[in-house]
Amino acid sequence: MSERGGFGSRLGIVLATAGSAVGLGNVWRFPYMTGHNGGAAFILIYLGCILMLGIPGMVSEFIVGRHSQANAFRAYASFTKGKGWGLVGILGVITSTIILGFYAVVAGWCLQYLGVSVVGGLEGDTGYVQQYFQTFSGDPVKPAVLGIAFILITHFIIVRGVQNGIERASKLLMPLLFVLLLVIVIASCSLPNASKGIEFLLKPDFSKVTNSVFLEALGQAFFSLSLGTACLCTYASYFSKHTRLLASATQIALLDFLIALLAGLMIFPAAFSVGVQPDSGPSLIFITLPNVFQQAFAFMPVLGYVISIMFYALLVFAALTSTISMHEIGTAFFHEELKMKRSYAAWILTVVCSVIAVFCSLSVGRSEIQLFGKPLMDFCDYLTAQIMLPAGALLTSILVGWFASKALVREEFTNWETTGKSLFGIYVFCVRYVVPVCIFLILMHQFGVI
Repeated sequence: MSERGGFGSRLGIVLATAGSAVGLGNVWRFPYMTGHNGGAAFILIYLGCILMLGIPGMVSEFIVGRHSQANAFRAYASFTKGKGWGLVGILGVITSTIILGFYAVVAGWCLQYLGVSVVGGLEGDTGYVQQYFQTFSGDPVKPAVLGIAFILITHFIIVRGVQNGIERASKLLMPLLFVLLLVIVIASCSLPNASKGIEFLLKPDFSKVTNSVFLEALGQAFFSLSLGTACLCTYASYFSKHTRLLASATQIALLDFLIALLAGLMIFPAAFSVGVQPDSGPSLIFITLPNVFQQAFAFMPVLGYVISIMFYALLVFAALTSTISMHEIGTAFFHEELKMKRSYAAWILTVVCSVIAVFCSLSVGRSEIQLFGKPLMDFCDYLTAQIMLPAGALLTSILVGWFASKALVREEFTNWETTGKSLFGIYVFCVRYVVPVCIFLILMHQFGVI
C-alpha cells in the first residue's frame, strides 16, 4: 500500500469518490431528466433506485478494489480463481478512456463559456445564444484545443499521485462546487415566481408516473454513480483496511443525490421565473440557461453577470472531478501492468484521450466523421452509456454475487466482522438478484424493448 500510495483521510475518500460520481450529469442531466419526467415524483423514485441499485453496486466495486489493492485489471483477475474475470477490468479501462475523450470536449465547451461569461459575451436573445453555440461547437480548431487543455489540466493533477494530486484536488474542488451551488440556489430561489419552480421540484405528482419514469430513474441512478467504469474499483484500491465500505458508499451516494437536488433548485426556480419549460432538453446549459440568467436577473445586471460566471465555474469544477477519476483508471493500469513510472503512464492515457477528443470534436456538425451512421461523439456516448457501462456493472454483480467466495465478500463487507453484519444478507440478495435485474431492465429500455 505504501508503494502505491493511498488516500490520507476518510474525508479524502468520500470527497474524491463522490467527485468521481458528481459531474455534468448531476448539474445538467438530473435536472433535465427531472423536468422531462414530471418533477418530484421522479426524484423520490430516483432516491429509491440509489438505495436499491446504486449502493449495492458501489459496495461491490469497493470490495473488488480494496481486496486486491491493485489496478482494475489485476483486481478483477485476482478476485476469483477464474483469471478471465480480469477482462472486466480491461473493459472498465477502455470504457473510461473513451468517456474521458468525448467528455473532455463538453468540458472544453464549459471552459469556453466560463471565459465568455467573464467578458460578457453571452448577452443577447435566445436566437443569438443558439447561433453562438452552433458556430462555436462546429469550429474545427477551438473546441478541440479546449478539450485537450482540459485533459492536460487533469493530467497534471494525476501525475502528483493519489494523496498529493487526487485527494488534494478533491478537497479543494468539492467544497468550492458546493459553495457555488448554494449561492446560485439562494439567488435563484429569491426570484419572482420562483416558488412555482420549487413546487414543481418538491411536490410529487404521481399521476405522471409511468413504467418509463421508473426505468429512467434506474438509468439515471446507474450513470450518476459511475457504476461500470472501474472508477470505484480503482479508487477503492487506495482505501485503507479500516475504511467502512457500506458507510462510505452510503455517504457518497447521498452526497451525490444532494448535489443533484441542489442543481434542480438552482435551475427550476430561475427557469419558471422567466417562463422557460423545465424539460428544455440537452441544450439546457449552453443555449437555454445563459438567456434564463440574463432575463431572471435583468433587474440587477451585475448579479446576473456574477451568477453566469459562477454557474460555468461550477460546471468546470464538476467536470474536473469526474475527469480526474476517469484518468486515474487508465493511469493506474499502465503504471502497474507495464511497470513504468506514473508520469509516463499518465502521458499514454493523455495522448490517447486527446486523439479521441480531437476526432469527437471534429465530428460535431460534420457528417463525414461517423461510425455506424452516428457522429463519432454520439457513437462514443451510445457505445459507453448503453453497452459498456451496463455490461461492466452487470458482470461485477455476477462476479461478487455468484462466483466469489462468500466468506471473502463477507470479510470485506463487514470489515472483518466489525461492522454491518446484520445487513450482509440483504446486500447479498441485492447484488445477486436486484442489481442484475435492474441493469437488465435498463438495457431493455435503452434498446426500446420495454
